[in-house]
Amino acid sequence: MIDSWMIAVLIAMTLCGAMGGAGLKAYATSRKKLHVLMGLGFYGTGALLNIVLLKFLPLTVVLPANALTYVWTLIIARFAFKETVGPLRWIGVACIMGGLCLLVF
Repeated sequence: MIDSWMIAVLIAMTLCGAMGGAGLKAYATSRKKLHVLMGLGFYGTGALLNIVLLKFLPLTVVLPANALTYVWTLIIARFAFKETVGPLRWIGVACIMGGLCLLVF
């Protein structure tokens, strides 16, 4: 049984991974050291949360749940970086979410 706090930490872990990538993308375009530090900080936080989750959940749940990072990344790319996201990518997001629901619940 997965408790609600574990789901919250899973969501936070994947969001940190996506924010880490966004920080490095921002650094690539701006060359501001703050962006690379934020990116690495978010990646590190996500890794630590991953370790915490592995103490309570099986690897077969935690590792596939990392796919949620792709969903966050798509949302961040669309709204923060104004990238174009086509319908096939949104369908991909729906598939990822469906698979995660099967794994987690």
